[in-house]
Amino acid sequence: MKTTNGLQRLGITLCGLSALALVGCGGDSDHDDVEQPQPRSLSCEQLPGLAIPADAFALATSGGEVTAATVVAASGSGAAALPEHCLVEGRIAPVDPAAPDILFKVALPADWNKKALMFGGGGFNGSIPNITGNIAQGAVDQPLPVARGYATFASDSGHQANALGSQDGRWGLNDEAVDNFAGDALKKTRDASMFIINKRYGSAPAHSYFAGGSTGGREALTSIQRWPDDWDGAIAWYPAWNDAEALLAGQHYSRALSQPGAYPSFAKRQLLLDAALEACDELDGLADELINDQRQCNAIFDPSTAMVNGNPLRCPGGGDDGDSCLSDAQINALKAMDQGVTFNFPLASGETGYPGSNVWGADLGIDTSTPIGNTITFLNFGYTAPVFPNMPQYAPYLSVLVDQWVKYSVARDASFNSYNLDPINPAPQYAQRISELSVGLNAGTNISAFEARGGKLLLAHGMSDVLVSTRATEMYYGRLLNQMGAEKVDSFVRFYEVAGFGHAASLSFNATWDSLTALEDWVEDGTAPENQVTTDTVGAPGRTRPLCDYPAWPRYIDGGDPMEAASFECVE
Repeated sequence: MKTTNGLQRLGITLCGLSALALVGCGGDSDHDDVEQPQPRSLSCEQLPGLAIPADAFALATSGGEVTAATVVAASGSGAAALPEHCLVEGRIAPVDPAAPDILFKVALPADWNKKALMFGGGGFNGSIPNITGNIAQGAVDQPLPVARGYATFASDSGHQANALGSQDGRWGLNDEAVDNFAGDALKKTRDASMFIINKRYGSAPAHSYFAGGSTGGREALTSIQRWPDDWDGAIAWYPAWNDAEALLAGQHYSRALSQPGAYPSFAKRQLLLDAALEACDELDGLADELINDQRQCNAIFDPSTAMVNGNPLRCPGGGDDGDSCLSDAQINALKAMDQGVTFNFPLASGETGYPGSNVWGADLGIDTSTPIGNTITFLNFGYTAPVFPNMPQYAPYLSVLVDQWVKYSVARDASFNSYNLDPINPAPQYAQRISELSVGLNAGTNISAFEARGGKLLLAHGMSDVLVSTRATEMYYGRLLNQMGAEKVDSFVRFYEVAGFGHAASLSFNATWDSLTALEDWVEDGTAPENQVTTDTVGAPGRTRPLCDYPAWPRYIDGGDPMEAASFECVE
């Protein structure tokens, strides 16, 4: 395994192998006053066909290559402007010839700021993120990363998805593909991209960052934990860091929603949201259809006894009387999601359960008339109930995802009826397999090496996320506090929660934040984040709220402008 850095590889390992590698090689150690030759930068047109040798990777591969490189002219205006850049496409070959390639892209701006940024993926990946676009929940009024001068890169994590896109789980049949998705592809992609960046610009980046949400958030946390020396900072939105347990919990929820009469209609989802807002909206001092004091809401709200529009939310007798109320079957399924799950078998990850999600006040998928509404519906309860053994494509996102994972990664049998996997008491052969998978799928919470090198981490999560639980991120942060102490954690981590924001999108409060500037200022200038603000782009466009240091939350100051963050104080 190679441990040399990028410049050492360029200056020593490749010396003499290619006329493209260096202007000159070697040098006389007895003449230290002689300026050493520097790597010659390559033009975009010279990059296609460039071989990436196996020894450029810290992990085992069969090498890689640049398959295409195209000069892209500057375009657009304002915050959407893209600079002239070289768009590189490449592949990393597996060791196992039966494993898929890792496909990746690198965007190399003509005016480089000597920094690099890796984008994380989503779901089970299977496609390359838009590396010339914005980071997860990035500010919409600031330049895109590549327009700031970043060399950006990302990969498909080592498999190419079918029509199911990010829910396609076929990669689970191949061990190398499993390891790549679990994290190995992150390191391989980073090493290949650094090789290309060195070739294009003749030097390594001065700073390297990682940004992602959901699976991409897990990938950010995995990267700084497993390869801390590679990263100066990371941004992790709604990170699925305990992914194995989240999938098991998803199996528990999916089975509950598949029970007769348990799947709530669109109208019933709206009714539940209305009831939660009626009970909890004003706990923060302002009726604005946002629940800031979510912990208090979770403590007081019970769908079995809640009222909505002057009527009980629960149908009389618990039967299903239509869209004017919720049946006991529906309430029980929703409570299962709120309560979470405890597993009755050991996991090598050390985890024992999943904490449940903030269902009360969440948009479970109500609007299907707008693009963002359909995105929310797709990522939440979908359009049809989970059905086994043939899971409908438009069932809840998590149901399809878990069905694929159980079939291909756990049972490794495409014909397996995933309903038969009991996530609490799985059969011994499946329990053993899940335990093995949990080690790779979970991001460890020991990031002391990342802290020791001066790394900084920004964590953020919407409080209405039921796909990846906000409470799970609270667990992650709590473990950092337990392991390192509050003072140490405060020196390199910030964690914020956003009311009304779900998973990646929201009709209530669609959170955006200039997290990249906050991270740059902290890493490069030593200016810790203070008075950070998130801006809504959908619910009430332009509305701002303070980002409070967890566990604080924003409470309204009577008489203030409800649209302004300054009208709220952070309280615990």
